[in-house]
Amino acid sequence: MKSIESTGKTIEAAIQQGLDQLEKSREQVDVKIIEIPSKGFLGLIGTKLAKVRLTVVDRPEDDVRTFLQDLFKGMDIEVQIDIEAKGDTLNIHLEGPNMGVIIGRRGQTLDSVQYLASLVVNKNREDYLKVFIDTEDYRRKREETLIKLANKMARKVKKVGRTITLEPMNPYERRIIHSTLQGNPFVQTYSEGEEPYRKVAITIKK
Repeated sequence: MKSIESTGKTIEAAIQQGLDQLEKSREQVDVKIIEIPSKGFLGLIGTKLAKVRLTVVDRPEDDVRTFLQDLFKGMDIEVQIDIEAKGDTLNIHLEGPNMGVIIGRRGQTLDSVQYLASLVVNKNREDYLKVFIDTEDYRRKREETLIKLANKMARKVKKVGRTITLEPMNPYERRIIHSTLQGNPFVQTYSEGEEPYRKVAITIKK
């Protein structure tokens, strides 16, 4: 956790200087008083400033909640945000009347929100936290759809004997396709292209 020391004529002034330097609010830091200010001889000689140590408190849940609240407020969407910290992962569930807008076409908007939230959470962090955002059980339903698609396309590749390339997918979805067909005795998979248009190709196993 990041710590700094700051000084001021009063303890509050020293704290505020540290907060300004860290660009944090009072609730986001722990404060330890190192030196209490005192006046020297005749109020001039030997005057001692207040010194404090501010340590940023690691609260990624608060950071991502604030970000998402501001984001959805800007989109004029009412959303209830539930966050669960589990190991190195933040599981975030969203509820509200307009979740289709947040999901977007094939989950593209939801993926973008998840990506931005991950950037916010991991800014200046040494230990990386994974961020997983879902709503209306979309991720599970999408996974089931991709598993069915993978098996269907594998059967088609086996039947026609030629390579079939799927639509562009994000890394998470490509992993589902690769994992589903990993043990298939007839076909194999590989990815091709550049992000964000990278695709999975299914071909006859040699």
